[in-house]
Amino acid sequence: MAPDDETSPRRNASSSLRRALGILMYLAEDRSHPHGTTLTDLAAGLELSKSTVLRLVAPLKDVRLVDQDPESGRYRLGPQNALLGQAYLERRDTRQITAPALHRLAEESGETVHLVSFDPPEIVYIDKVESPRAVRMHSRIGGRLPAYCTATGKVFLAHSEDDVVDGVIAAGLPARTPATITSPEGLRAELDLIRRRGYAVDDVENEQDIRCVAAPVHDHTGAVTTAVSISGPAARVTRERLPELGTLLMSATRTITADLGGTTAEPAQG
Repeated sequence: MAPDDETSPRRNASSSLRRALGILMYLAEDRSHPHGTTLTDLAAGLELSKSTVLRLVAPLKDVRLVDQDPESGRYRLGPQNALLGQAYLERRDTRQITAPALHRLAEESGETVHLVSFDPPEIVYIDKVESPRAVRMHSRIGGRLPAYCTATGKVFLAHSEDDVVDGVIAAGLPARTPATITSPEGLRAELDLIRRRGYAVDDVENEQDIRCVAAPVHDHTGAVTTAVSISGPAARVTRERLPELGTLLMSATRTITADLGGTTAEPAQG
């Protein structure tokens, strides 16, 4: 048998696998058919013949990755996908997955980058990439700060339910610098701006001479689970740089969201 003939079965198997995975992705992304996708629509969407789709979908049905409605004949994702998704969510290492994007962001911005979680009324640093420059922000992994006066904290609050925001306000909004937002009305207005703009700014509100920008990371439900910030001396992280850094951050957090299997919610317009 010629070498090409020996590898042909492998190529055919690989092609079939890619097409079968294509069926799963198509069913996962098909929002126009909430009650399932017909064989005709599935074949047309994948640019395959109906007979090919039937052949590929059979083993997926056998292992319950695809279900078929017995009455309508429509196809939809099967329950085993939930098992795979839950296993992925339980076993992922967020810090390991986000590390490459955080390091790129620190290199591109020249400033310190943090990955942060939310434990109301505070934020918690869970990872950090130091600025390559000599003068940098002082912080430590595991450190906590109030949410109302930090860029990452305001990101979380902007995407939180009203009762969470009310709880943070009830805990108090003392001034940490002359620029701290200390009124509930002022904070709520700031959170509305963050939702529309897509990123948050700590304009020397938490620590004197330190300015920060932050953007959200979303999970598979669209909820904000972590946030990423760029922080540095106000002389370097100037107000003029904020739009540039905000754009850089949102691009990075969209990448991180995708790497974590999340869904990015677009900023509200208005």
